[in-house]
Amino acid sequence: MAEVVFRKLDELTDDEVYAAYAPPAPDWLRVNFVSSADGAATLEGLSGPLSGEEDKRVFKVLRARCDVLLTGSGTVKAEGYGPLVLSPERMAWRRAQGLPEVPVMAVVSRSLAGLDPAMGIFTLAPRRPIVVVPADLPEATVGPFREVADVIAAGTGAVDLPVALAALRERGLRQILCEGGPRVFGELIADDLVDELDLTVSPLLVGAGPVRVAEGPAAKDARPLELRHVLEAGGNLILRYLRGSTDE
Repeated sequence: MAEVVFRKLDELTDDEVYAAYAPPAPDWLRVNFVSSADGAATLEGLSGPLSGEEDKRVFKVLRARCDVLLTGSGTVKAEGYGPLVLSPERMAWRRAQGLPEVPVMAVVSRSLAGLDPAMGIFTLAPRRPIVVVPADLPEATVGPFREVADVIAAGTGAVDLPVALAALRERGLRQILCEGGPRVFGELIADDLVDELDLTVSPLLVGAGPVRVAEGPAAKDARPLELRHVLEAGGNLILRYLRGSTDE
């Protein structure tokens, strides 16, 4: 097992933070979440209040490192996602790595309910976004989105995530960052598709009620993870877990 690194985030340069999140393989799926110290994924229905400037520094590095940002439509609506843009400094870093200035946004939706093709996440996007939907969703529902996004059809009745991820990688979008929501994360776990979990534990007690970071179908087996680093910032613990070995 690799040695676990413990550091204070404010002691690290930006280059060191980028290096700390270098993906181990060309095809990689990492999930980024924040939770309270007692395991809540939301506060007052949103994840934003659990987060702070400290963990947002890592959040922005993860976005800069990905080819595609994958998120569920419920998270897009609840968190008020706008077009996927980066700071000039993050765009410059991507150019230096030979990457397009911004990643692609991909929204997963079973029905497209609550999404509007006139939303800024589509119309103001610096790169044409993607919607991922079941193949049997009526064309009358999907058609308006074809004007503002590419459509990946995967699965029947629900999105087949293994098929969807394969389609993204066929487009050259091999480094995938998922920001939720809990339902999408739960389905990724159930399908054994998660390579990395980046979890910020916020120093808050929320109490009973809010959802966990993963919801939905039960996984067949628990997945072993290896803790690679712990960064501390303002009382937040910023944890990086990689898929572990299943060997005894």
